[in-house]
Amino acid sequence: MQSIQEILNHILFSVGGYSLKLHMVVAIFLIIIITKIVLWIVKKMLFRRSDVDEHEKGNIQAIYQIIRYILWIVAFGLILEAIGIKVTLFLAGSAALLVGIGLGLQQTFNDIISGFILLTERSIKIGDVLEIDDNIVKIQTIGVRTSKGLNTDDISIIIPNSLITTSKVINWSHQTDKTRFRIDVGVAYGSDVDQVISILEESAFEHPDVFDRELAEGRLMGFGSSSLDFQLLFFSKNIFRIGSVKSDIRRIIVRKFDENNIVIAFPQLDVYVKQNETK
Repeated sequence: MQSIQEILNHILFSVGGYSLKLHMVVAIFLIIIITKIVLWIVKKMLFRRSDVDEHEKGNIQAIYQIIRYILWIVAFGLILEAIGIKVTLFLAGSAALLVGIGLGLQQTFNDIISGFILLTERSIKIGDVLEIDDNIVKIQTIGVRTSKGLNTDDISIIIPNSLITTSKVINWSHQTDKTRFRIDVGVAYGSDVDQVISILEESAFEHPDVFDRELAEGRLMGFGSSSLDFQLLFFSKNIFRIGSVKSDIRRIIVRKFDENNIVIAFPQLDVYVKQNETK
């Protein structure tokens, strides 16, 4: 027993009045291993159900991230204590340094605080489809400093969390799994209004991604300078790929208009030339 104690008290190296002993290194490894084991258990408990939907999975992931960060912060404090550094004295002695670091990394700290807001508030979850700066992005992960999303071109985008919390962000999938979209079209004057509305609604019905046929609606929106302006309203669950859905419906509309001799209007300008009479 005495020999084991002597081995653990063996000094690995010394700097000035500080000595790093073997038992300190062992304590560091134990803290790291125990932290990882606890996180593994927590993760297994949180994700033990396999029948959760995408939104609930995002909530569980957010809770796990918060627990993970808290445990590693506690582990870091215990590691400092294990190597002989008092956390309170360390914070007090490095206050001026922390202020300088805070000023230099102000934006980084802003992103980190925004990350904790996103994880705790959960107004945005993994799997949500957001519109940020005119870009449609599907959130894949929410981290402490940045979040990762996938745009409609299947390109990964790294988003600073502060951009999400401080900018105007449209969450297309926040309230429900389906959203209403619009397609605008103008036809020539003289067209049968009822027939145009019927064709617009039938065009929406033909697409498999249109949700609930009865909610699709064609409207006459106004009288333009060169056209009768219509709008097709429809619901779809395919929020992330709605650009492709709209393109398909527009193609169906063009085909049906051609079959029924309905002309899509274009700007027209009549010019009258007045000739001066010579005496």
